[in-house]
Amino acid sequence: MKRPLADPVPVVVLKLDPNIFHHGALGIVRSLGRLGVPTYAVQEDRWAPMAYSRYLRQTLPWMEAEAGAENISRLRHIGRSLGRRAILVPTDDVASILIADHRAELDEFYVYPRLDETIVRSLCSKQGLYHLCKEFGVPAPDTWFPRSRQEVEELLEAATFPLVLKAIDPWLLHNGTRLPSVVITQNPNELLQWYDEMEDPGRPNVMVQEYIPGGPDSVWMYNGYFDAQSESLVHFTGQKLRQHPPYTGMTTLGICRDNEVVETTTKQFMKAIGYRGIVDMGYRYDRRDGQYKLLDVNPRIGATFRLFVGVNGVDVVRALYLDLTGREVAMGEAADGRTWLVENHDLLSSIRYIRDGRLTPREWWNSLHGVDERAWFASDDPMPFAIMALRFLARGPHKVLSGVRPRRAGAAAHAR
Repeated sequence: MKRPLADPVPVVVLKLDPNIFHHGALGIVRSLGRLGVPTYAVQEDRWAPMAYSRYLRQTLPWMEAEAGAENISRLRHIGRSLGRRAILVPTDDVASILIADHRAELDEFYVYPRLDETIVRSLCSKQGLYHLCKEFGVPAPDTWFPRSRQEVEELLEAATFPLVLKAIDPWLLHNGTRLPSVVITQNPNELLQWYDEMEDPGRPNVMVQEYIPGGPDSVWMYNGYFDAQSESLVHFTGQKLRQHPPYTGMTTLGICRDNEVVETTTKQFMKAIGYRGIVDMGYRYDRRDGQYKLLDVNPRIGATFRLFVGVNGVDVVRALYLDLTGREVAMGEAADGRTWLVENHDLLSSIRYIRDGRLTPREWWNSLHGVDERAWFASDDPMPFAIMALRFLARGPHKVLSGVRPRRAGAAAHAR
């Protein structure tokens, strides 16, 4: 799939999470732009790296996530100005929920997979996802949803550590804070300290989850696209080799690997709930019972999607585009062992992995050779990488390295 498409339909990339280093949005612009598709994207400011991509037709003004009604009005104005119905692609949970909640106002100007807002909200919420897993028999870690500190203390009376604290809705946690959304705790005191920092007593948003032991080989991903009948048109699986933040975050170095169990489990689950569109999912293999347990479901495109590219050039955003424009979608297997790297975040995480004794400098250096694709650098589109590097370095060493320092010694000790 190298030739430009005839009569291309415009695409609007909707990003409401304020993060200028969002490499996933850049991946959308490049993947579709190389097919001659005119792409438009919401950006924080004129110096956002993606704004300098040769494949971006136009930068759209930033939209505040809290301005729901105003954002719909602006999206309608954008759609009207394009002169034809465009494909709307959300890159974060807030944007996905906004679209699902306002279909009646957006359908006149945009095309996108029609998903019930209840399903979208349930998948975006870790509590909603846990209940769906229980309802449809999908393996998941044991999880508790305390409503107060007293309930946490009662839970700890019979708890087995380590335990994981997570924000049920990471957006609520990060709105005005710099707290992590996932923390591994080693003992009751540590868990209670983190709970007090993360929780809002007036709006409970923290859950406690069992910790599944294992290294990078236990962390699996699924990337796929489901049509209007909830049939899988493309599907890929792979593993996270390194993450940012270390041990608990997004992929910074990933590899494609076949996993029939993860693929089958996902297809059956998505069919059962009537899911449509792109989905990005995370599993962890539990050696204690031999099950792959579902941790996260993103009812949208994930930032890692360019790891998963078929030998025919199809990725999930191309599958979405082809399907919604009435073109044939041909499944292309990803080359086993294909790798993908996020340059800036992987550098930061590797410093922490090296310090924790989980990676040697030689192993890190060797892992950079032969990477199939990088999130930022592309020979046909070099400017986003240059702008990213300048803005990344401009943050200063202290601010940059603060992202790889553990807040408490317990997390580093457990990582070993």
